[in-house]
Amino acid sequence: MTVILPGTQPGTLTESLTHQRLTYSNMYSIVFAMGVEMARLTPLPRWRHDEGPVPDAGMLPVLPALRGLLPGGLRRGTVVAVGGWGLLCLAVAAGASAAGAWCAAVGLPQLGAAAAAEAGLDPGRLLLVPDPGVRWPQVVASLLDGCELVLLRPPGRPSAQVRTRLAATLRRCGGVLVAAGGWEGAQARLLVARQEWAGIGTGHGRLRARRVQVVADGRGVAARSRTRWLWLPGPDGSVGAADQLTTPAPDMRDTG
Repeated sequence: MTVILPGTQPGTLTESLTHQRLTYSNMYSIVFAMGVEMARLTPLPRWRHDEGPVPDAGMLPVLPALRGLLPGGLRRGTVVAVGGWGLLCLAVAAGASAAGAWCAAVGLPQLGAAAAAEAGLDPGRLLLVPDPGVRWPQVVASLLDGCELVLLRPPGRPSAQVRTRLAATLRRCGGVLVAAGGWEGAQARLLVARQEWAGIGTGHGRLRARRVQVVADGRGVAARSRTRWLWLPGPDGSVGAADQLTTPAPDMRDTG
């Protein structure tokens, strides 16, 4: 069940989020009382034992392909900045979602339940807030009270005051904020530095896959820069590790 929350207008659910704490116990009562639209999809399988152990309580897991970029997973109480909105943002959130974490996506009207499911998120534990309105910091703070991970594309550059308040909320609730775009002071940062498309051949054909070079750095234990090549997505639509090629494949086209 994916819950789609309408915009911040008087009497809407998103407006109510700015006035009360969202918790596991009252989440459903608020949703059903407001008659929110729900998209029902088949939930994805949970984290499997053969994919490796789920990290300890201080971390949220990430997909196997991202473990070299985010060692140990996503540290609770922190911000992860991803350079621009794209599939990498969803990939960062997919591991925690598949492990059973409640997630929310804020300020992403182009993201639907089906697209999130294709990227590996569990639609049964996903809240979508396409338009949080001008009070988006309060909406995000309320969601962090009930969700372990919030994916956000802010409408503009967050002020220092907003960043400080959300940082305090993260430390109190133990959640993770994945921000699409720049976020000053983020504990971890990921950026697509280079990308190559497969399938277009010598100017014709259909795109089948994208191979990207992702660079990660941050503060503290994440300060050391790390680089990995990923399929984002691969030929089968999944996110996976891609070995760096010394010579591009015949159907690979470097697009910078």
